[in-house]
Amino acid sequence: MTAQEAQSGKMDSTDKETRSDSSRNDGLVDVEAAATESRVGRVLSRIASVPTTDPGPPPDGGYSAWMAALAAHFIFMDTWGFINSFGVFQTYYVELLKRPPADVSWIGSIQVFLLFFIGAFSGRFTDAGYFRPLFLCGSFLILLGTFATSWCTQYWQILLSHGVCVGLGNGLSFCPTLAVLSTYFDKRRAVAIGIAAVGSASGGLVFPSTVRQLLPSAGFPWAMRTLGFIQLATLTIGFIFLKPRLPPRKKAQLVDLRAFQELEYSFYAAGGFFSFMGVYFAFYYAASYSRDELGFSYPNSLNLLLILNGIGFIGRLVPNWFADKVGTITVFTPMAFLSGVLTYCWIAVKTPTGLYIWTVVFGFVGNAVQALFPAGVSALTTDPSKQGTRIGMIFTIVSFAVLSGPPIAGAIITACGGRYYGAQAFAGSCLMIGTFFLALARVVKTKKKGEGWFAKI
Repeated sequence: MTAQEAQSGKMDSTDKETRSDSSRNDGLVDVEAAATESRVGRVLSRIASVPTTDPGPPPDGGYSAWMAALAAHFIFMDTWGFINSFGVFQTYYVELLKRPPADVSWIGSIQVFLLFFIGAFSGRFTDAGYFRPLFLCGSFLILLGTFATSWCTQYWQILLSHGVCVGLGNGLSFCPTLAVLSTYFDKRRAVAIGIAAVGSASGGLVFPSTVRQLLPSAGFPWAMRTLGFIQLATLTIGFIFLKPRLPPRKKAQLVDLRAFQELEYSFYAAGGFFSFMGVYFAFYYAASYSRDELGFSYPNSLNLLLILNGIGFIGRLVPNWFADKVGTITVFTPMAFLSGVLTYCWIAVKTPTGLYIWTVVFGFVGNAVQALFPAGVSALTTDPSKQGTRIGMIFTIVSFAVLSGPPIAGAIITACGGRYYGAQAFAGSCLMIGTFFLALARVVKTKKKGEGWFAKI
């Protein structure tokens, strides 16, 4: 063998060893990549926590179902409870920002609007199996908006943080929560939703009381930060215990237009639209009415808001319990009617004692309207896999009512020289129109079932 051949042999051997090492390295890279992908998959799986098989009919009780209802209670507290507490901020912002009530009410209206409007999208993605990511994003935005508001001093800043940011978070959290909770219950659904809806009464007591105690001593910034820490704790409980029960429904449309071919669904959407255009007037303006018309002090005016929300413990549970016996829409319709009648009667209230009595009575029926509305949507949806989509659709329709109702009422107050009678008549009329459409929805559904006037609807 020549020296040249020996050298060539060594080079070939070196090339083979290099290729072998490269192959081993590539194998290691592939194994590491696969391991990394597996770890990422496990993390995403934990976050999504979506079942892959049909679990069967709703358990209608048991540990998981009732813990889901408790978790939803805290989520309602941080969404609807915070919204129902806006009367505290309405009065404070008017004085702080030196803006008319109609301008300030846009902050609260946008917050409720986004809660409902985002529902169409978040509801569909919930059906597709993305409840956990939606809830995490929603919780982050709620906390971001609440903490950011503590540093705000101008109208546009508060509008973006308290109105838009918190509203977006509410929309990503509330409708998915309602859709998931509805899949755990059938016969006891109204009671379960009632337990969850009482969370708005809890928030309506906790948040105003906290602001009332901290605002004079710690100031507005730390009052808002304290609310943020309360939301952080309760949203964490919601994330731990509320889990999706049904497998994803990947092929569904974002909007189920066939729902509107069902007259009862269309009438119910119209009834909800007008009812919610009027029902929030009292929650936003009762405190300011007591100050402007009856001379209440700021702390005493907040007592009305606490009563209005506190009576919600009864107003959200008792009607929902009764709704499980006779039907959700059967109870919802007279509650909306009584809310309209009482709003008309509010015009005649001229004494502090009369206002306190009126607040207690309206608090019962007004809270019942809010609690029964989502349960009624679930009652009209026979396919559990479409709960999120159909609830989201009707919430989007109602969103435009809650966006426009309070500002219109505020503009009427300004046009009437600061008097409230015109806005009270407007809100009462909206509730009466809503009652009419709710009654039509029940009539149509009753005829379809063919069970007579006493059918459970």
